[in-house]
Amino acid sequence: MEYQNLFTQVQAVATPHHGVALQGPDNNERTSFPYLVHLFGRLGNAQIGPLYLGRLGVVSAFCFILAFTIVGFNMLAQVNYDPIQFVRQLFWLSLDPPSPEYGLKLAPLSQGGWWNIAGFFLTASILFWWARVYRRARALQMGTHVAWAFAAAIWSDSTRIDGELGRGGSIWNFFAPRLDCRILYSVWESVL
Repeated sequence: MEYQNLFTQVQAVATPHHGVALQGPDNNERTSFPYLVHLFGRLGNAQIGPLYLGRLGVVSAFCFILAFTIVGFNMLAQVNYDPIQFVRQLFWLSLDPPSPEYGLKLAPLSQGGWWNIAGFFLTASILFWWARVYRRARALQMGTHVAWAFAAAIWSDSTRIDGELGRGGSIWNFFAPRLDCRILYSVWESVL
């Protein structure tokens, strides 16, 4: 038996490939020039790029950056904008959800409203990215199985229950904390 290693000892270096030709509507040329990274080639494919985000990709990236920024700045505000304390206490900082007394209304920003807004933009980002994956597969005349697997993962995360009725996964962050468990229990009992 030969000696095998996780790292690739020999890398085939060639001119970077620009991908398949794009035709039809909403198929603009890719925006970046592909390049090779030797370190990435030790573990797999060394080529980075070309990138194509499209409109949905840009909207998804914008929503994610907005959600990430909201969470980050709220955590930074908890330590009075001190970067040293931010790094030191990073694992203990949080953006807390609103209390159940607000129901389905948007809570005041200081009492969980930022959590609602960040959850909304994160959910929008994930759903826009799914739409991008699906549309790219259709535009390139490929199978949509990756998009549907991603949709199944989104659905699975949104329907899981974390030990308490009404507390679902990250997709339901916008709705879950405001559901009154008594309402859900009464619905559950009426179904049975």
